[in-house]
Amino acid sequence: MIVLVGMPGCGKSTIGRLLARRLHVDFGDSDQVIEQHLGCSIRSYFDSHGEAAFRDVEEEILAQLLRQEQAAGVLATGGGAVLRSANRAAMRAAAHVVYLKVTPEEIVRRVKNDTKRPLLQVANPLQRLRTLLAERDALYREVAHTVVDAGHGSASTVVNLIAMQLEQAQWAEGGAGHGSSVDPQ
Repeated sequence: MIVLVGMPGCGKSTIGRLLARRLHVDFGDSDQVIEQHLGCSIRSYFDSHGEAAFRDVEEEILAQLLRQEQAAGVLATGGGAVLRSANRAAMRAAAHVVYLKVTPEEIVRRVKNDTKRPLLQVANPLQRLRTLLAERDALYREVAHTVVDAGHGSASTVVNLIAMQLEQAQWAEGGAGHGSSVDPQ
């Protein structure tokens, strides 16, 4: 399983769908599963119950998704999924975690008209994203096996970068360590 982490609006869902298609595996989005479970939007739940209650639900659903036998091949997570150490440990143990790194400026450009992101419904979304990135970047890096710059190029370009890094990681873990050799010619 491949799990995508990163800031809200960094492209986890878009890139996840494309990556799953390229790898011929299923795609899952933890936020969609959470909304189905709650019977309402994340924003609505967030507004009425608060962030702590939402993070409890998120932790429960993420744990279920990571331990399912027929889990999605690629799973996009919510931007704050890394805030809980239990989530980070579960993701790192169950999957190859890819951190899609994008600058706050690029995220604002991408999501300026999106009203579904509760943490960005503030007077100054750019400042909010800068603060969130300062709080979360180390957590994304802690959980990630791979970091990919997802702020430049098309979604297809980012998928190609991820695919190349996954191939390199697979070769390093399985190929080189199991007596495989590379023909220098």
